[in-house]
Amino acid sequence: MIAFDFTSHDLMLAGTVSLAILIALLVLKAFIARQLRRLTSAGRLQFLSYPEQIINATRVPFMLAVALLAGISQLDFSPRQEAWLHYAWIIILVSQIALWANRMITVAVQRAFDRQLQSNPAGATHLMVAGLVARIVLWSIATLVALDNLGFNITTLMASLGIGGIAVALALQNILGDLFSSVSIALDKPFAIGDFIVVDSYMGTVEYVGMKTTRLRSLGGEQIIFSNTELLKNRIRNFKRMQERRVQFEFGVAYETSIENIERIPPLVKEIVSSGQFAARFDRAHFKGYGDSALLFEVVYYVLDPDYNLYMDIQQAISLALLRQFRERGIAFAYPTRTLYIAPDANPSADQSRLRVARPIGGMERKDA
Repeated sequence: MIAFDFTSHDLMLAGTVSLAILIALLVLKAFIARQLRRLTSAGRLQFLSYPEQIINATRVPFMLAVALLAGISQLDFSPRQEAWLHYAWIIILVSQIALWANRMITVAVQRAFDRQLQSNPAGATHLMVAGLVARIVLWSIATLVALDNLGFNITTLMASLGIGGIAVALALQNILGDLFSSVSIALDKPFAIGDFIVVDSYMGTVEYVGMKTTRLRSLGGEQIIFSNTELLKNRIRNFKRMQERRVQFEFGVAYETSIENIERIPPLVKEIVSSGQFAARFDRAHFKGYGDSALLFEVVYYVLDPDYNLYMDIQQAISLALLRQFRERGIAFAYPTRTLYIAPDANPSADQSRLRVARPIGGMERKDA
């Protein structure tokens, strides 16, 4: 058993020292934090925000542990007990220094992420991976430093960890697969935060690229979550990086349209698209062929901006201009019709003429004898 032989005076001295140091640390933290906050909020010395984060990362349990160890250090211990006290100091100080460094990494990565998100969203994706790697390295170094100062042979320990790491990697291969996929996304940059992408039958705007998952905000408003591994197994269509949009549409005119008007239609469409009032580049317009109830035309043009709303505005304006020009020239758009041929009656006196019924779908019936 460990025997302690302290007088009441020794214990009172240790308690007084602990209380005094705890109060001093609390007051000092509040004073420094207030001064740093005042200087940074005034717009001066912005670099002082990092010391402010260090002060904020100094927790009461740490100060309490420091005060308690400082008071206990006033007592007389055996060499073995002194060694344990020394180990306690090492663990507390290394842990708190690691917490300070972790806070610094968090703040630095978040600020860099916010800046990159505004100027270069593609460059912001890899910062989260860099932050994770930095934290892993930090806590690995902190653990090794603490163990080395506690007297452990870290060389043997690292060899043992290497063998154990293989077993852990096999057990966590799905998680590690997502992690490496996240690294692949960060390095290859198939998409970035803010890009509109289509994955399989899902589409949405990229909101977050994490270590395990990537999250999209769909057009309907819900959030779609993919694991990084499954995401990269699919073909991804990135509409944000579209430089221009190819548009192809068809329309049909009635078979009764004159040859002269049919020949005028392709130049007329070209004139409308190339008029200069649209951010579009005309490609072609052709009489495509014969439909069931219409002469078919096909038009192709390019919208010089990937914005979908702009494309719809241009398509609407072209359609309205085409409708206006056709009505001025007496060209009729075709609509679905059905022609019925009625067999003549066996009665010789019956009317032997054929009855043609043109029935627009959803419209009135027209009969031509």
